[in-house]
Amino acid sequence: MMGKGLEELNSKKAKKKNHVSFRMNMLFFVVFLLFSLLILRLGVIQIVYGEDAKREIERTEDVTVSTSVPRGKIYDRNYNLVVDNEPRRAITYMIPNKFDQKETLKVAERLAQLIDKDTEKITERDKVDFWIMKNPKEALARVTKEEQEKLKGKDDELYKLQRERVTEQDLASLTADDLEVLAIYRELTSGYAMTQQMIKNEDVSLEEFARVSENLPMLPGIDTTTDWERKYAYDETLRSILGGVTDGLPLEKLDYYMSRGYSRNDRVGKSYIELQYEDVLRGQKEKVKNVTRQGKVLETKVLSEGERGKDLILTLNMDLQKEVDKILEEEIRKTKARGGTGLLDRAFVVLMDPRTGEILTMSGKQYAYDEEEKRYKFVDFAAGNFNTSYVVGSSVKGATILTGYMTGVNHPGKTMVDEPLHIKGTQTKSSHFNRSGYVSINDYMALVRSSNVYMYKTAIAIGEGQYRRGQSLAINKEKAFRVMREHFSQFGLGIRTGIDLPGEQIGFRGDIEQANAGNVLDFAIGQYDSYTPLQMAQYVSTIANGGYRVQPHVVKEIRDPADGKEPVGPVAKEVEPKVLNRVNASEEWVKRVQRGFRGVFTEPRGTGRSFAGEPYSPAGKTGTAETVDRGRKVWNLSLVAYAPYENPEIAMAVVVPSAYYVGSTPNNVNMDIGKRVLRAYFDLKSGNKEEE
Repeated sequence: MMGKGLEELNSKKAKKKNHVSFRMNMLFFVVFLLFSLLILRLGVIQIVYGEDAKREIERTEDVTVSTSVPRGKIYDRNYNLVVDNEPRRAITYMIPNKFDQKETLKVAERLAQLIDKDTEKITERDKVDFWIMKNPKEALARVTKEEQEKLKGKDDELYKLQRERVTEQDLASLTADDLEVLAIYRELTSGYAMTQQMIKNEDVSLEEFARVSENLPMLPGIDTTTDWERKYAYDETLRSILGGVTDGLPLEKLDYYMSRGYSRNDRVGKSYIELQYEDVLRGQKEKVKNVTRQGKVLETKVLSEGERGKDLILTLNMDLQKEVDKILEEEIRKTKARGGTGLLDRAFVVLMDPRTGEILTMSGKQYAYDEEEKRYKFVDFAAGNFNTSYVVGSSVKGATILTGYMTGVNHPGKTMVDEPLHIKGTQTKSSHFNRSGYVSINDYMALVRSSNVYMYKTAIAIGEGQYRRGQSLAINKEKAFRVMREHFSQFGLGIRTGIDLPGEQIGFRGDIEQANAGNVLDFAIGQYDSYTPLQMAQYVSTIANGGYRVQPHVVKEIRDPADGKEPVGPVAKEVEPKVLNRVNASEEWVKRVQRGFRGVFTEPRGTGRSFAGEPYSPAGKTGTAETVDRGRKVWNLSLVAYAPYENPEIAMAVVVPSAYYVGSTPNNVNMDIGKRVLRAYFDLKSGNKEEE
């Protein structure tokens, strides 16, 4: 029995052993089969696709990029350098084709140890995103499992929820070093692939520049180079006209500039000359080809050399500009020392060649309070010559007289009675020199003595009206306004002058519907519509040159960059004088007004007789306009002039708003400024022998 039992036990063990061996063999067979399939697959990849894979790994891409060049320089008419480019050290980053967040963060962290980076531009959103990037597990833990499951596949919504869960305490945990890394990381990620991003180009110390240069192998994409910034040789002189440049493309015009070949980091003109002549000043970028592999730059080849922008030669004379600026400051300060001048805070002067339209001086000074310095000081307000307007008074009477000639209601030599006009419903209107009597006066003396009534009666005739003492004035005001404005525009009054600068205003036109008959008369003496000082300069130039409205301009020439042998390069383009229109008046009529303007300065009863002794033979017209400024009644003063009378080479407009309160002691700051400015022009001309 025992033997039989042992036999059965051995038999069972043998069967179990055979069963295990079978299973092991099957397992080995399966493993062998899988390895065989893997080896077969690898063989197929190696033999069939091996060359394609190798080519993919070794494949390079050629990406052409452009690098910025310095802007063109700006000179005055005598080739004095006004705006230059000053080189400065800079640290840049070439953004790779493929963005790698971890690698980019490493670069930012390494660079933060080598340079100081301003953190002022960091936003709250930047801090939140940076905290999440530094603490991904903790940020994700702020979202419950249920919320994660619900938002599965909606990464944007999940990330938004994580942002909402970041607390003020979390952000407060970011150290000063963290913020500096963030500021750099922000710059590294704010551009487009394969474009050069400016990391730091202001106040880069020599030590920072050297440290970064020594560590470039550890900073992929980072480079040290030379950048530039605009340098203004005359400090604040004419800064409001020269304009400025941006730091990178403005967001509101990003698409506009990007479509024209600009990069996000490019500087562009943001105002006035820099903006108007952007296409000229920007230059031709250097084009380079970056050979890349898997998003990394392997080699850089120069395809075409860059060339800085073309240079501008202005019509402006900076020596004269500085002198006129000085005169304005001195005369404003001197006049403000008198009584009744509490609102006087600005003055303007434009000097223009009436033959060519070249602007020699465009001066504007404003006495304003500086919040930073906590004091009043003079600031440049040259742009106010064409973007602010004022009622100017009697200086427009030359246009009124010529409008009378052109409409046939008047003619040279015609006399009228200067008398106080008593119109029902309005205050008595009279000339300053005749408040109560009856004076027979012709057109010439109407200009010399500045007869308001002569201009009133001209306007009444244009509007087909008739004056009857004590009665309402029956006049076609719509026709009167329309006709006078049409004729005034022939001189540049009330329309754009066409100057080669952006932002020109046409002035304020009084509402015809709201106007009354008396306003028609006010218009005729320059006390209804407002005009810019530049419009006044174009107006007097039109009279001075015989009736041709010439377009004013501040750029005289465009020149190619100098080759180093000469101070300026060859002329690429010369700005020719442009006549916009000829006034519809005969030569005789224009000369009649010219004689009247000369009489203003030479006749014993002329309103500008203080000019009589000036050696440069001036002619012109003064103006005084009553208006309201900040709730107070004030007088604006103006002056238009040209010289020499026989062969005009310079035309001038002076406008001094709010020169004194109505009822206070009058002053003649407009003529004080005008005389000094014309003397300065002719003195400088004779001293410097400036080219005609």
